[in-house]
Amino acid sequence: MANLKSTFLGIESPNPFWLASAPPTDKAYNVNRAFEAGWGGVVWKTLGEEGPPIVNVSGPRYSALHSNDRRVIGFNNIELITDRPLQINLDEIRQVKKDWPDRAVVVSVMLPMNEEAWAKNLPMIEDTGCDGFELNFGCPHGMSERGMGAAVGQVPEYIQMAAEWAKAAASIPVIVKLTPNVANILPPARAALDGGADAVSLINTINSIMRVDYDTLTMFPTTDGMGTHGGYCGEAVKPIALNMVAEIARTKATRTLPISGIGGITDWRDAVDFLALGASNVQICTAAMVYGFKIIDDLVDGLGTFLDDKGITLDQLIGHAVPSVTDWQYLNLNYVEKAVIDQDLCIKCGRCHAVCEDTSHQAITHTVDGERRFEVIDDECVGCNLCVSICPVDSCITMTQTSDANADKLNWTAHPNNPMRNTD
Repeated sequence: MANLKSTFLGIESPNPFWLASAPPTDKAYNVNRAFEAGWGGVVWKTLGEEGPPIVNVSGPRYSALHSNDRRVIGFNNIELITDRPLQINLDEIRQVKKDWPDRAVVVSVMLPMNEEAWAKNLPMIEDTGCDGFELNFGCPHGMSERGMGAAVGQVPEYIQMAAEWAKAAASIPVIVKLTPNVANILPPARAALDGGADAVSLINTINSIMRVDYDTLTMFPTTDGMGTHGGYCGEAVKPIALNMVAEIARTKATRTLPISGIGGITDWRDAVDFLALGASNVQICTAAMVYGFKIIDDLVDGLGTFLDDKGITLDQLIGHAVPSVTDWQYLNLNYVEKAVIDQDLCIKCGRCHAVCEDTSHQAITHTVDGERRFEVIDDECVGCNLCVSICPVDSCITMTQTSDANADKLNWTAHPNNPMRNTD
């Protein structure tokens, strides 16, 4: 199998799969189980400074979005940073790193916005022998009300300031964890770079409320009748995360930043997506919380087999898809594809016809010569791909290029209908 050994900021691990900072990395017991299962690294659940203890609610902390077959596709949590004493965490981190020298142990930290707190706490944490820091500027609930977490991550100037303090206090790599609760991920990423951060990780969770209780008509879940927004994660956030990762990787001002990819990674294909779009390694939480630590077997086997089949290395996969990402205005408007239905695979469910007839371009028949038959009307098909997306049979409907492969390329910047076109 392909060699999956990973090096991120000089931090080596036997594979690129790390557990993200979250309940699965809250204590040595969990982390030891993860390493025994085969995980390459962990980001220890976020530590705060010594002081009044963190107090979590004892009511529901999690809620889930389920598919029709009750598979978890989205997860919401309102848990805060670690509520365990700082010294206990430090002792356990030191012991875990001693017991597992070949695994990555990065520590997530969240501290007040004053330089003294960073200067005091980071050297003390670094003394455990940990491999790096991840600055939690993403947590969207609880801690943000205290001027930390996403309250910092939404202000680029604060990100740069705290990154500078961290780099001054630490001699090991500093990763800035970015919040997705912003209009544009690039200013926070640039601020991390300007502050001297060695890398960024993203995405943290998204502000969310899952639903209401249909009996009481209060939000769900609640603690003693009241609830709050939490952080959304899981499979459903993956497309949002991939876009933000790719934006950083393809933008000239930020493309030098190494990226640790986070957000909805459930199987090896998800990992391939993140790695190909610019991440150098990946972090996983929700999938482990839903299925347990043994998912690492499928992640490692799947990624290794994929690399072998492609005949490429892990390093060659990283960033491979980034050059294919562009802005809409640069897409070739002379390129044309049409849908084609494989009649041997078609089960005649009619979903393609229904959605095309009702919501798109009336480009699929429902009868031919008096028989129930679904065919694409080429003259009406605009190649939107909706029918492919909703067809329940894999590969029954495919897209086929119908434009001349030798035709000149034309994008919107030069299109005659564009009043702002470049005529130079």
